[in-house]
Amino acid sequence: MTSDTPLYLDLLKKVLTNVIYEGAPFARGQATGYDLRARAEGRDWPQVARTMVDLRRLDNVQACVEAVLRDGVPGDLIETGVWCGGVCIFMRGILAAHGCTDRTVWVADSFQGIPETTAASHACDQQVGLHRANGVLAVSLAAVQDNFAHYGLLDEQVRFLPCWFKDSLPAAPVERLAVLRLDGDLYESTMVALDHLYPKLSPGGFVIVDDYCLPGCREAVHEFRARHGIDDRIEPIDDAGVYWRRAA
Repeated sequence: MTSDTPLYLDLLKKVLTNVIYEGAPFARGQATGYDLRARAEGRDWPQVARTMVDLRRLDNVQACVEAVLRDGVPGDLIETGVWCGGVCIFMRGILAAHGCTDRTVWVADSFQGIPETTAASHACDQQVGLHRANGVLAVSLAAVQDNFAHYGLLDEQVRFLPCWFKDSLPAAPVERLAVLRLDGDLYESTMVALDHLYPKLSPGGFVIVDDYCLPGCREAVHEFRARHGIDDRIEPIDDAGVYWRRAA
């Protein structure tokens, strides 16, 4: 790490969240003018930003990644559900800023948006019906790769896992993880990611749940933790997200 690292990472967060250039968000039953506070708190769906999350959630990503680097926790970094790729771009930027060359950022997404719910889907997922917003939520693999390239962060330390999670995660060639960030919104997406990736998380690694505020996601988290006897303390990040550190 150099003396410029904090400044670089702070600027990267501001650019990825677009609290610098401004720009009207996608309409969701609200005024479409730029609202700095809404953007900084992650309460809008931005058109220009590369991530929907707020600055506090990016601060949390930075704290978790820097903790595993500092403490020598083995494993790669992954996000399941990436939209435009902003959080994964930031993860790669953290590794670059710290001169870390032996960890991979895994970018897992359908690159088709949210899977359509059916009568067999979890009740919470049916109620939310996020697939109806796929006009905004679906971002292609090529577009996400271009976003990495624009930041000079598309290289051999970034690997993509395209497909629905139920198809991509069971056979994902991920050996060990240090940071597992879940942003799949739905009960099913959250549970599939936990089932197949949590066993690969090293002790001392972190689980970050972006959509804990959504009932289906929250239910999946608590159901999984209860089933496996996980009692590591869940810590809040902001009004939407939480995280915990794996003790064992």
